[in-house]
Amino acid sequence: MFKEVDRGVLYMLAGAFISAFSGALSKVLAEYMSAMEIVFFRNLIGLFLILYALKHTPPKLTGGKLHLLITRGLFGFSAMILFFYTITTIPLGEAITLNKTSPFFVTLLAFYLLGEKLTLSTMLALIIGFVGVVMIVKPMGMSVSYEHFLGVLGGFFAAAAYATIKKIKDIYDTRVIMLSFVTVGTLFPLFFLSVAPYFTPPKAVAFLFPEFSYSYTLNVWLLIILMAVIATLSQWLLTKAYSASKLGIIGVVSYTNIPFAIGFGYMLGDPFPDGLTFVGIGLIVLGGFLVSRTKKEQK
Repeated sequence: MFKEVDRGVLYMLAGAFISAFSGALSKVLAEYMSAMEIVFFRNLIGLFLILYALKHTPPKLTGGKLHLLITRGLFGFSAMILFFYTITTIPLGEAITLNKTSPFFVTLLAFYLLGEKLTLSTMLALIIGFVGVVMIVKPMGMSVSYEHFLGVLGGFFAAAAYATIKKIKDIYDTRVIMLSFVTVGTLFPLFFLSVAPYFTPPKAVAFLFPEFSYSYTLNVWLLIILMAVIATLSQWLLTKAYSASKLGIIGVVSYTNIPFAIGFGYMLGDPFPDGLTFVGIGLIVLGGFLVSRTKKEQK
């Protein structure tokens, strides 16, 4: 039997691996459809999967804070569309890096909203993890653009979604929390896609109003289904992770998404990582170890 923190870390490791794989599939799908279409199909299929799971085994927790459940769905959808949009507009490494700002926001939100202790060791671990991310993606050549800003904003919304999970984990079943996310993530894209043909939006938000392309081949449909299934599994694992352990700890462990993504990127044709990249991976692992040890010392 694993301790509570151990289960949270294991859930996050598995979720980070599957999430990286889902991101790679999304990058491939971006050649055939818009980010909003990817979000729509990913959540629509996930919606049916979760409804089937709930029908098979009804939830036992009674709930009671519907507004927080809906808020979690809104935050999750906002984070997802911004992440997928940055994938389609800037290099994958940069998009993932910007999304990985979420652990910093998670730690701050946990400190201000949930009262979790922010120790010096935890701050050191976060800094080490951030330096590791910098070494992996080498952002010195990154140009600060509107897309990069949206990427950071997506990281904030992701952190807000995770913090909301922490608030409702004891009153809502994990699958119900996921249901709120995929329901909002299905209805909102459907609305944006439906109204898109009838007006011309401002350029800054045009990515929210693409039109359905409809010209999907069988191979594309198979990729959509695969991406939706594994992304739903990833969301379940991430939700379990943030419910099982402190947000600061899980936030640091989530950095493992970066080396997983590098591996998938290499298989898709990205250059083989250089020495600085491997140093960065080592720093990410070190940061996760330090914060986990700090948690054990506090018990």
